[in-house]
Formats: sequence, structure tokens, C-alpha cells
Amino acid sequence: MRLVIQRVKKASVEAMGVVVGEIDQGLFVLLGIKKGDTKEQVNNLVEKLVKLRVMADENDKMNLSVKDINSSILVVSQFTLYANTKEGNRPSFIEAEDPKKAEKLYEYFVEKLKGSGVNTQTGNFGEYMNIKTQLDGPVTIVLEN
Repeated sequence: MRLVIQRVKKASVEAMGVVVGEIDQGLFVLLGIKKGDTKEQVNNLVEKLVKLRVMADENDKMNLSVKDINSSILVVSQFTLYANTKEGNRPSFIEAEDPKKAEKLYEYFVEKLKGSGVNTQTGNFGEYMNIKTQLDGPVTIVLEN
């Protein structure tokens, strides 16, 4: 499982011309699920994500988490995080999980985030989406488990 995390001033995701998820200050998270990923990995990454100290304190130091400042997380599924481009110029996605299995883990990830007390917004799994972000920093971190 791979997360690409970006600290944002605001972010939104639109599917079929409708805004389906939108946050102000917080974290924009792209979630990639590979074959064999488990709920245990989700649990570990969610715990790490909500405690990740990447939000600025009063001295502009990265000392606070989204929970500390009561901000939000916008999660979007992103199977292309497992693109393999080692051979040729066209990416292969054979490492990405089957969409039906990936959707279940994605939904579990979102459920665990919401259960942690963090305001959580999402995109629409498996749909083409337009994403708008206003990066803050920029701060971009990759977490894997």
C-alpha cells in the first residue's frame, strides 16, 4: 500500500461535473493498493497518517498533526501509483490490486480514517476525476507499508 500525501491549503475532487469531496487546510492523499495488501496495513497507515506531524505550528515548524489542528483529509484512490515503467514506455499495472478487492480496502481505509475522528472526504472510486489542489509548502511525503 502506498500513500502520496500533500499538505494543502485547500483541495477538491470533481466526478462527472459534480464536486464529490472538498477540504480546506489539511492533507490530500492519493491511495494506491497493490496485490496482497491487507486490513492490518490499512490500520497501520491510518494510525501513522492521523499522527503525522506535517502541519505548521505557531512558529511555522512541522510539529502538528491533522488531529492536533482539527483539519481534514481528502482521499482519492490511485491505482497508477503502482505503475511499472521498467520495460518500454507504456506503464504496466500488474502490481495494482484487482479493482473489486481494492475498492473494499479503500472503503475500509476511509472508514478507519473517519473512525479516528478526522474529517474525511473522498473522491469516487474507479471514476475519472478532476482534482484541484492548492499545495501548502509544498510538503509531499510518500508512506508505504
